[in-house]
Amino acid sequence: MQSNTGKVYLVGAGPGDPSLITVKGLKILRTADAIVFDRLASPRLLLEASTSAKMYDVGKSPENHRMTQDQINNLLVDLASKGKTVCRLKGGDPFVFGRGGEEALHLVEAGIQWEVVPGISSTIAAPAYAGIPATQRGMATSLTIVTGSEDPQKPDSTINWDALAAMPGTLVFVMAWNNLNDIVAALSIRGVPGERPAALIQWGTTVRQRVVTGPISKIAEMGAQLDMGPPVALVIGEVTGLREAMAWFDTKPLFGRRILVTRARSQASKLVKKLEDLGADVLEYPSIRIVPLRNTKPLDKALENIAKYDWMVLTSSNAVRGVADRMIDLGIDSRVFAHMKFAVNGPSTAKALSELGITADLMPSRYLASELVNSLTKEEPTPKNVLFPRSEIGRETLAKGLRHMGSTVDEVTAYSTESPGDTGELATKAYEEGVDFTTFTSSSTVKNLVDLMGGNPDLINTSKTVIIGPITSETARELGVNVDLQAEEQSTDGIVKAITKHLE
Repeated sequence: MQSNTGKVYLVGAGPGDPSLITVKGLKILRTADAIVFDRLASPRLLLEASTSAKMYDVGKSPENHRMTQDQINNLLVDLASKGKTVCRLKGGDPFVFGRGGEEALHLVEAGIQWEVVPGISSTIAAPAYAGIPATQRGMATSLTIVTGSEDPQKPDSTINWDALAAMPGTLVFVMAWNNLNDIVAALSIRGVPGERPAALIQWGTTVRQRVVTGPISKIAEMGAQLDMGPPVALVIGEVTGLREAMAWFDTKPLFGRRILVTRARSQASKLVKKLEDLGADVLEYPSIRIVPLRNTKPLDKALENIAKYDWMVLTSSNAVRGVADRMIDLGIDSRVFAHMKFAVNGPSTAKALSELGITADLMPSRYLASELVNSLTKEEPTPKNVLFPRSEIGRETLAKGLRHMGSTVDEVTAYSTESPGDTGELATKAYEEGVDFTTFTSSSTVKNLVDLMGGNPDLINTSKTVIIGPITSETARELGVNVDLQAEEQSTDGIVKAITKHLE
């Protein structure tokens, strides 16, 4: 074996739901030098790869092969021979109809180090997400998995159709769509009753999942009526009748709804998770990106002279994190704030502040700049010297209000933002394909998305917009963006509740 070679990991990506990848598989994906991925591996998983990793799309569909299997085999050898750690990301499990065995043998022959990381196979996961257990006591005590890509009429078929027809348990045919009629016919002429229960599952475990159940004699017709197409699994057996009682995934309140999230990716994870947990198809196309502070001197100076301030006003968790980052670099901690009071505009900012060991002294019942000013006017004594760390962009309402009440306000930039260059193109394509809801969590997310869409809000308005609060709504109206839903509570929970309440 060559000592200077890298290593290839044949990693099962799971059946489609990106959260079903194994812990070991995810670790390899995050650390590999090169990712060689299939069509059925979730695109969301690719976001977990290192930014320095090189991507190789070798996905194959029935009508389109980007690479032949021999070319893929040779690519793996070539990458490993150059000392790369390669993650060969394969849909489902590499050794269950994944041609992983062929790739492994080729690596063995070439003297390349390799390992296999098993994945959850669609043969069991797709039925499970459809509410169909593969086995059930007293109903199905065996499970037979068959490829649906082999023509049942082939004279030299390696599939024992007579044995399959006689099997009393559950049959699962993967990649079944193109030969569906022939599969049904091959079983029927061997004595499988036309009324035997069956199910078709398309895009199992994903938000595109569709399921139809019925007698095997009519299942192909029922699938055609729903305009189904690959990838489809055919499940045959009495367990398919349990779906009516056990369906759980595609009955979620937001199942299949396409929701475009414009929040910065570093902040969007909680919102995305909440929406996905409710079944939504979430498109993360941030219109804003939080970047390192371009000029730290004003904030550093304010923190070095913190004794002069009696209040600090914070209106975003980003501002809190920006202050915290400079504190670390300057070698100071929260004890320097012992003489001060803190005002925040909402619970998410208060939570970020609490992570620094500081409890907010003031938070208005309504999370508006005007309400924050009104609350501060009632403080005794009136805030005298106020430090207001903020973004480079934003409204002047708060600072003006504080100065009007007699406070001296030092506004300093605590964090910088920019617009991701690829969002406009990605969002345009998404809107053309259809988006149900677009979420906006700040005025800057509205401004930036409109700018990225060429200054025209028409495509955005083909979806229903969900706005976090009145200030963002005002910005949206100024830019011609519809305000369809406004959260009652200015938080990610408020956005989720607004959508679910609307659909109820």
